[in-house]
Amino acid sequence: MVTRTVDLRSDTVTKPTEAMRAAMAAADVDDDVLGSDPTAHRFETEMARIMGKEAALFVPSGTMGNLISVLVHCEVRGSEVILGGDSHIHVYENGGISTIGGVHPKTLKNNPDGTMDIDEIVEAIRHPEGELYYPTTRLICLENTHANCGGRCISVEYTDKVGEVAKKHGLKLHIDGARIFNAAVALGVPVHRLVQAADSVSVCMSKGLGAPVGSVIVGSKLFITKARRLRKTLGGGMRQVGVLCAAAYVALRDNLGKLADDHRRAKIFADGIKQIKHLSVDAATVETNMIFFSITGSTCLSPANLCQVLEEHGVLAMPVSSTSVRLVLHHQISDNDVQYALTCIKQAVQKLLTDGAAK
Repeated sequence: MVTRTVDLRSDTVTKPTEAMRAAMAAADVDDDVLGSDPTAHRFETEMARIMGKEAALFVPSGTMGNLISVLVHCEVRGSEVILGGDSHIHVYENGGISTIGGVHPKTLKNNPDGTMDIDEIVEAIRHPEGELYYPTTRLICLENTHANCGGRCISVEYTDKVGEVAKKHGLKLHIDGARIFNAAVALGVPVHRLVQAADSVSVCMSKGLGAPVGSVIVGSKLFITKARRLRKTLGGGMRQVGVLCAAAYVALRDNLGKLADDHRRAKIFADGIKQIKHLSVDAATVETNMIFFSITGSTCLSPANLCQVLEEHGVLAMPVSSTSVRLVLHHQISDNDVQYALTCIKQAVQKLLTDGAAK
């Protein structure tokens, strides 16, 4: 019987802390659709201040936050956005910018560190003389940290360069900052500086920070005014939303300081995986709370059967391809959990190799 669970599928699996539950119970609330919820207002004001932007808006999810942001910047149907082919917006958000917004994605190759080549971004911008034939480029999107690239951090210098390109060509820059606080902590850069060049940023409160629900989008007052209307259109206008904002505020207060420990544990985890035969990980690329490791050199092992055996021991992980597995650390994973999971992984590999050899 499994008596212990170490859930490494994502940092979205955390349970609300007692402090979050208490804050939710005590939250001063009103109707936020009518603009009257005091807790939501205080939280949004604080998030805007921290991010260095004029205003903020709480939304149910990161997917909605990104969708709203893209649609605000690309108000004319048939607009084009330049973004990475491995970006979350392009891969995991159900094609919403196209199906709902009529926005055309122009995808560029993501480098291993999550960036796109600046020259390729410039080359991808449509020339105004071709507007009779081509979509009109209006937006560039970056992702920081970049999930599909292993939780890699995008630097201030790179972001500033992309911001300069956007400004030069009359475009807007949106940052999918689902784990932007992880990036800021890992880089040692204030989060407001990290997104200074962006016209808008979406920040997920329910990933690294561990809130139960919600994201925040930030930008200019005009941007947020338009975003609020789109949120209502998409069904994201919630009434006494201060109940959720109260928990998100606690997450920001209590868990921001824990991100460095998540990163430290991820590096320890990666170093441990390197010692296990048939598993491979580039520990140098583990910059934040995500680890991707590959399975090599054995037909008896696969991500699916490895994760299945691990689940029998209460260790939950996520296969991400036919050869690789993703692990994500969060504030409810301890040093002891890391060592337990490493022991289970080592034993699971050995079991699968032994069973395979016996067949």
